[in-house]
Amino acid sequence: MASNPPGKCCFSGYRHEGETSGVHEMMYNVETYITGTTSPSDKVIVIMTDVYGNHFTNVLLIADQLALAGFKVYIPDILFGDIVSSMDGSVDFNGWLAKHDPITTRKIVDNFLSNLRKEFNPKFVGIVGYCFGAKFAVQQISEVDGLADICAIAHPSGVSIDELKLIGKNKPLLIAAAETDPIFPAELRHQTEDTLKEIGARYQIDLFSGVSHGFASRGDASDPVIKYAMDKALHDQIFWFKHFSKVNK
Repeated sequence: MASNPPGKCCFSGYRHEGETSGVHEMMYNVETYITGTTSPSDKVIVIMTDVYGNHFTNVLLIADQLALAGFKVYIPDILFGDIVSSMDGSVDFNGWLAKHDPITTRKIVDNFLSNLRKEFNPKFVGIVGYCFGAKFAVQQISEVDGLADICAIAHPSGVSIDELKLIGKNKPLLIAAAETDPIFPAELRHQTEDTLKEIGARYQIDLFSGVSHGFASRGDASDPVIKYAMDKALHDQIFWFKHFSKVNK
C-alpha cells in the first residue's frame, strides 16, 4: 500500500464554523453540493470527501474557497448518505468501512464524473481527495481510465502502489502530508515518492510539522500550528489548480 487503510484517526477531528454559499441538489442520482459562478463547461473541481460526507461544514467551506478562486465545485455524496457524525473516534470504523467497499464507491465516482463530462464537457477537471476520498481521487488521474486532469489529496488512506503506478505523466498530483500519521507514515510517504519518481509523474509532496492525520479537513483551527497547515494546504491546492488550469488550456 502507498497508504494504509482508514483507521480510528480517520473518524475524529474538529468542526469548523462559517457560512456556506452553495446548494445541495441532485445530480446524476447523487445528492451534490454545488458552489461557484464559473461555468461548468470551463473549470471544474470535484471533491471526494472523508467519512463526514458532503454536508460537513468543514469541506463545504473549502469548496467555497475553491469556487472563489474561479472554479465550479461539486461535492457528490460518495457515502450514499451513510455519513459519520461523531468526532471523537468512538465509531465502529471497521463496521462502517465494511459497508463502504472500494468497488461500490468507485462506481458512484465513475458515474458522477462520466456524466459530468458528457453533460458539460469541461475544459479542465480537477479532483480533490481527503482521507477516505483520496483513493478515489487518485484513481481518476489514471492514464488508463481516469476522468480528471489533475489531483490534490491530503492525508490519504487506502491508496495502493498499483494505483500510483497508473497515474498519467501529464496528470499532476499534489499531496499534503502530516508529520504524525499512522495511515500515511514516513515509510509509505517515501515509498510513494519513489514510485512517483519511478513512473516520471509530475508531483509535489508537502510535509507539515506539528500536525496529525486529518489536519487539512478537520484540524483544530484554534491551534495556530494546525491552522497554518490547514490554510497552507488549501492555498497550495488553489495555486496548483489555477496554474495547471492555465497550462491545460
